[in-house]
Amino acid sequence: MQLADFEYELPDELIAQEALEDRAASRMLVVYREEGRWEDRQFRELPSFLRAGDCLVLNDSKVFPARLYGHRASATGRVEVLLLRSLPGDGREWQALVRPGRKLRSGQRIEFEGGLQAQVLAHGEFGERTIRFLGDDDLWAAFERIGHVPLPPYIKRADEQADRERYQTVFARDKGSVAAPTAGLHFTAEILDACRRAGAEIAYVTLHVGLGTFQPLHQEQIESAKLHSERYRIPPETKEAIRRAQRVVAVGTTAVRTLETEARTGQSEGETDIFLYPGAEFQTTGAMLTNFHLPGTSLLLLVCAFAGKELALNAYRHAVAERYRFYSYGDCMLIV
Repeated sequence: MQLADFEYELPDELIAQEALEDRAASRMLVVYREEGRWEDRQFRELPSFLRAGDCLVLNDSKVFPARLYGHRASATGRVEVLLLRSLPGDGREWQALVRPGRKLRSGQRIEFEGGLQAQVLAHGEFGERTIRFLGDDDLWAAFERIGHVPLPPYIKRADEQADRERYQTVFARDKGSVAAPTAGLHFTAEILDACRRAGAEIAYVTLHVGLGTFQPLHQEQIESAKLHSERYRIPPETKEAIRRAQRVVAVGTTAVRTLETEARTGQSEGETDIFLYPGAEFQTTGAMLTNFHLPGTSLLLLVCAFAGKELALNAYRHAVAERYRFYSYGDCMLIV
């Protein structure tokens, strides 16, 4: 399979730049796999698609202010550091993307607001850097103080205070993601209650969203592509809920990847670089709620694997024609 086979045309004005005032006001394109059709609905109607015996699985990972701005020691030009994940050890070494990369080589020191400093230690195979924060500052407190919400690059504006709340699910609790599990952004406490009343059990997994989720694919031949690994965990109570369920409804591609990793490995926590593309069999996921994804990405390929390539891409083209809002702050798709 070729990456070029997973493209679609999207006008720039359909890329959502702001969150809706009401989280639950998004549109929802419902795709019926067996019938090969779709219909235009509203996200508020999601509970009507749930039934007794369903388990609705949500990713409770929490986004932190992972984008830091500083400057090189003894220089004035601004540099950007996007923290990706904490590395094993004392918590002071991190994997990060940096800009401008050509000026931030091993040994270079970076100075941030408030006296926080870091040093570049090494380069990684995906262009990332390993950096170490110097001193003994409380890093999480420093990130909250000086960090910025890591909005994706297709949102063409600086982050605002409102994004700290809106680029976060209402059920987020386990800090560690540098991008939101966006299918969960539509939920409110009221919608979750309505899902329970419909008979669905609600359970949580954790996958800390990092480079593996949002980095574009570079290999033209899909089968040779490899994703970066991300940390995940499925708590015992969620495993029990899944075991009881007649149908598992995964909210977001991150929840799907977590569930399908455990189904293949038997490991309820660890690292995953699972790459699901057409031809993959889904062992746990019975239905999926997801936002619309960029062309030629692993996320779109996962959707095509679950719904079927032709049906998924035709549904995307319908969403474009009907002027759905796309990507992180956009509308969603329910695949049943």
